[in-house]
Amino acid sequence: MKRREFLKAAGVGIATSTIAAPAIAQSMPELKWRLTASWPKSLDTLYGGCEYFAKRIAEITDNRFQIQVFAAGEIVPGLQVLDAVQNGTVEMGNTALYYYWGKDPAFTFGTALPFGLNARQMNSWLRFGGGADLLNELLKNFNCTGVAAANTGAQMGGWFRKEIKSVEDLKGLKMRIGGFAGTIVSKLGLVPQQLAAGDIYPALEKGTLDACEWVGPHDDEKLGFYKVAKYYYYPGWWEGCGQAHNIINLTKWNELPKSYQSAMLTASGDAWEWVIGKYDYANPAALKRLLSQGVQLRGFPQDVMEACYKVAIDIYADLSQTNPHFKKLYDSLVAFRGDSLLWLQVAELSFDSFMIRMRTRT
Repeated sequence: MKRREFLKAAGVGIATSTIAAPAIAQSMPELKWRLTASWPKSLDTLYGGCEYFAKRIAEITDNRFQIQVFAAGEIVPGLQVLDAVQNGTVEMGNTALYYYWGKDPAFTFGTALPFGLNARQMNSWLRFGGGADLLNELLKNFNCTGVAAANTGAQMGGWFRKEIKSVEDLKGLKMRIGGFAGTIVSKLGLVPQQLAAGDIYPALEKGTLDACEWVGPHDDEKLGFYKVAKYYYYPGWWEGCGQAHNIINLTKWNELPKSYQSAMLTASGDAWEWVIGKYDYANPAALKRLLSQGVQLRGFPQDVMEACYKVAIDIYADLSQTNPHFKKLYDSLVAFRGDSLLWLQVAELSFDSFMIRMRTRT
């Protein structure tokens, strides 16, 4: 290339770069948001997932989009995250949507329908089965949009001061139990209480609670429940998975550049994988430690499981008659679950069952 032609081409390149730079800067403004979580800092997986999400947002946007994370109680109590996001007190929050089932029972689908889906099924239903779109139809009524951002996997059935041998043993028990599941067990005589994580241990210690559930061994050990209740039950049939969402004020979401909306979706997905991966890693060791402290591991009796299942199905049928959001979500989930369970029975269940039997032989 001749010198004159080279300089001419270089000049065009310089001009292009000086024009493009302001356009790039405009598409990536510097933003500072606040995220309020439903979790105390002591829960290093759920709260830690929020911190990990904020870190990923900063990395993806070259630190131009900063999100400051606040624990439960620092801005609003843990069970008021939806309200804070809806009214614009904060731009976004991280919470379990079933905490707000009192506003609309359909919110239970955002975390876990009792006897619903496991974590992999939830991920599949949200992404490909229409679940996320249906939940966002509901959230739109509260000036919010949401994206899945964490999952605990299947949860434990909780801590009891006495053994549960039959349905009769549930009657009169005061139990902290999250979300919509309280409606089910109340039909069997149990008295449900909904408390944020930090309030559970004091109530259990004082005797104002007879039982409680939270997540699983890793978190439960940190919260100290084993010190005042020795019977540890499984499974948490009300949470075949524990799905958490990032919920964002809809006005603020619509104001975001498309690249930042994409960053939010990407970072939320990364956080989802981080949280469930950490739980799957930490729960086995925590369970061993709890058992070494004298914790008594128990499975719920079959008649208790079946009684709860029957009550749940009856409640779902009634709500489907009166709540259009609930019916749409329930119909979608049940159709997906039927085929999914058939597939899981063929491959996953047979593999897992075999490997569990072989566990002590290697």
